[in-house]
Amino acid sequence: MIVGVPKEIKTEEYRVGMVPGGVTLLVDDGHTVLVERGAGSGSNISDEAYERRGATLVDTAEEVWSAADMIVKVKEPIPSEYGHFRDGQILYTYLHLAAVPELCKALTDARVTSIAYETIEDAEGRLPLLKPMSEVAGKMSVQVGAHALEKHSGGMGILLGGVPGTTPGHVVIIGGGTVGISAAKIAVGMGARVTVLDRSLDRLTYLDDVFMGRITTVYSNPETLEHAVKNADLLVGAVLVAGARAPHLVDEAMVRGMKPGSVIVDVSVDQGGCIETTRPTTHDNPTFLVGDVVHYCVANMPGAVARTSTFALTNATTHYARVLANQGVDKAIAGDPGLRLGVNTKNGKVTHKAVAEALGYDYAAPESA
Repeated sequence: MIVGVPKEIKTEEYRVGMVPGGVTLLVDDGHTVLVERGAGSGSNISDEAYERRGATLVDTAEEVWSAADMIVKVKEPIPSEYGHFRDGQILYTYLHLAAVPELCKALTDARVTSIAYETIEDAEGRLPLLKPMSEVAGKMSVQVGAHALEKHSGGMGILLGGVPGTTPGHVVIIGGGTVGISAAKIAVGMGARVTVLDRSLDRLTYLDDVFMGRITTVYSNPETLEHAVKNADLLVGAVLVAGARAPHLVDEAMVRGMKPGSVIVDVSVDQGGCIETTRPTTHDNPTFLVGDVVHYCVANMPGAVARTSTFALTNATTHYARVLANQGVDKAIAGDPGLRLGVNTKNGKVTHKAVAEALGYDYAAPESA
């Protein structure tokens, strides 16, 4: 198989879909790997490093897309890349199609087989390719939130950890999954007061045990959520429904009831956001105001720490890239039910139930599409 690695072109996205070590594994398996020149520069990976590991360097994205049987990326293609799609090509990347209906249409129109990192599951039903970036985004959410709380950034001018004689900031985290627990680790480490809301009692018990009483765990219902949001200095949205749009748990009225200068960081913005007032932003213009509340809603947060993110991501994604290249899609998904769940479109059909329901398509099973 010819595997292609184009340079990411989303605004200030510095990650890359494959590291030189991954190239070695695919080349040793007998495949050809095409890498666009400069694809790794944002992660401090040189063209020479890829070349030493057996990659073939090409000058343009067009050369990568036109020759490759499988494209390995990080972020979902943007409209300027849709013209590269072709019938039967495999696209292996983050997609978040429920929040990008125009991309889903472009993929089905072109009959691309798209495999989404965020919907692949392991044998225990976990999301192994989403986890590393959720860990990064969760930890970053408190860092960027702390910065946004500074007065010159539009915040109320508080230090999350406080100092002796002052009250620490209150971080409220909606969702106790990977993003939530990662955010809580940083917030606790900074000395903030931390509240985590979730609807799983087992998860709340786990968090209480892990943090040994250093956080407050609250069962989430409309009353407890409204109370927590109203009292938050920093609100972190950390809700995920695999493949589907994130539910709007915090409505605009609740946002406008927050303290002036408080901050929202909606990590679930990739899936549409769990805050009603969320809209995607970019690293070069990351925040906006709704009333007096600062919103940070960057859709590719881990791109800001590209080297860490690239290696963390490819540690998880390279295994499946090899399986797909070595076996082909049909054989690979027949042997791995979790990888089967990663197939979002195939032969012009939508092949993930949550995506189909979110966007109003008829669902087709991947093996029959």
